[in-house]
Amino acid sequence: MFDDTLVTGEISMREELERLVAIGKLVRRHVEPLLALHTAGYCVHRAWGCGKITGLDPVLARFSINFAGKSGHGMDLSFAAESLKPVCETHILARKFNDLNGLRQMAASNSLELVRIVLLSFGGKATTDQIQQVLVPDVIRDDWKKWWEGARRTLKKDGHFQVPVRKTDPILLMAEAVGAQDRLLKDVRLARGLKARVVAVQELLKCVEDLADRPAAGREVIQVLNAEIVSHLRTMPGVAVEGIFARDDIRTSTGAPAVEGELGTAEVWASSATLGSVLAEAAPPKHSRILDSYRVSHLATWCDEILGFINESPAKVVGEMADLLIRENHLQPLKDKLVRSISQHTASSELLLWLARVRSDDYADILGPEVFRAMLSAIERDQFQEKKSNKLRDYVMDDHQLIVELIESADLDVIKDLTRALQLSPAFDDMDKRSLLARIVKSFPSVQSLISAEHVKQDTNLIVTWHSLERRKQEYHDLVEKKIPANSKDIALARSYGDLRENHEYKASKETQKVLMGRKSELERDLGRARGTDFSNVRTDVVSPGCRVEVAREGAENREVFTIMGAWDFDIEKGIISYLSPIAQSLLNRALLEDVEFEFEGQHSRFKITGIQAITPLPPVSSPDETPASA
Repeated sequence: MFDDTLVTGEISMREELERLVAIGKLVRRHVEPLLALHTAGYCVHRAWGCGKITGLDPVLARFSINFAGKSGHGMDLSFAAESLKPVCETHILARKFNDLNGLRQMAASNSLELVRIVLLSFGGKATTDQIQQVLVPDVIRDDWKKWWEGARRTLKKDGHFQVPVRKTDPILLMAEAVGAQDRLLKDVRLARGLKARVVAVQELLKCVEDLADRPAAGREVIQVLNAEIVSHLRTMPGVAVEGIFARDDIRTSTGAPAVEGELGTAEVWASSATLGSVLAEAAPPKHSRILDSYRVSHLATWCDEILGFINESPAKVVGEMADLLIRENHLQPLKDKLVRSISQHTASSELLLWLARVRSDDYADILGPEVFRAMLSAIERDQFQEKKSNKLRDYVMDDHQLIVELIESADLDVIKDLTRALQLSPAFDDMDKRSLLARIVKSFPSVQSLISAEHVKQDTNLIVTWHSLERRKQEYHDLVEKKIPANSKDIALARSYGDLRENHEYKASKETQKVLMGRKSELERDLGRARGTDFSNVRTDVVSPGCRVEVAREGAENREVFTIMGAWDFDIEKGIISYLSPIAQSLLNRALLEDVEFEFEGQHSRFKITGIQAITPLPPVSSPDETPASA
């Protein structure tokens, strides 16, 4: 244990460490880190957390450390120098170690002081996420979000803290207090660009009660905003509108006088600005207000113009447009627009997503089986567009009542038709499709036989060549061993950047994860059904997989040759086609000189089979591996 008579201060501690270096029990580079640990008195280990250094055993060259649940733990000095980080007695981690209950009481009665301790522990600044990580769940055991909202309001009112607008920016502890008005106006002045300045003005509006001279503050902010609004009018009209709204709100809150000649929303709409460009540039919370200002400036045409734009808008904007139309007694034109878009299958996934979410009595006569059919069309369109999200598909999966509510009023034949459409749709993988079909069967048991028959059809084996089977297995191996683990690392790294709502790297990595996992499921399903073959002993009395077929177009001398191979083989330049392709399906089981019809090179023609020949059996690439266990 620690000998107080031997090691009583830094000088004695240094001498003792130098002695251990001299006799070879310690390397010199560890001396300074060990002195820092001894001076601090507390340390942090990445696995064991915070601990208190209680002594030094100079014979064994070990520290004695009390960790939570590991009292009197002995640690070699060299290991301690490499693995421990010193913290002082006032550090938040040391205080949690010594007086956790006291910190909990402080959280309930003096949140400002608790945050001050955390900031000092991090060198005077820390992000919201850092504060949360060190306090939850040990100190803040209940609702963190509610506690932090109250603490943040307290910090803003106190002049010693600089609280940023963005969650990812650090909160700063300042040496001298700054008055609320000076601090808030400074943020407005230092903001770069009108958009950032509007955000600073919004923060000022939240603290308007704390301003010492509201009219003076209002006049300064209005002057700054007016200058920037003019410069953004034609280049960024959406941002200019946000500036106008912020300026008008400041005037209302501070009582500042109007300024002669300042621009309003009427001037924005009178310029070349379009509704779409303004909505795209402005923040979503302002969209409803923008739509209303557009209505005021276009009294004669606003309804038709909004209806013309509604199918191109995000679901949230669609809802705000619909609210405006209903509020102004234009519900029927809105319903007419919905009926046309749904019946023609031109309704966007965002428009249908809004309709699925709202499902109010106002649209009871529209909500029916055609809406579900339109949803399938929209989801299928979007799956081929990389920039489109899958929000409608995800909503269809998450809302277990949606499909049933849409088709419950339909005739049984219509329900069966929709069931077939869902079975054939490429928009859902097998697991999701079965989940949706199960919901239909639960409410309409009579379609069970239809679904069961389809499952039997889907579960048949696939005939594949050894080469193509090996390629699929290699793709599966690369996916599972390389791409998916790399994507997991990307997600973890992106998550560390904080604030997932504004983290584009995280969203992109999660979208990639969906694509990779979807492909994994598809490969597992296909490999589970695959049966390799070398096409030996192929029948040639009729066309079969493994045959080379010569056909002549009716009325033409030219002949075409098709080599019908496995499910995954296709090389149009060499005439190799899959036995599942439409052409092969037309030829299979047909005899020599028999007539067949199929579409080739964009033309539907009649052909005569003039030759059937077995191909040379294909040798395996190698001994095929077992298909994945999960397949």
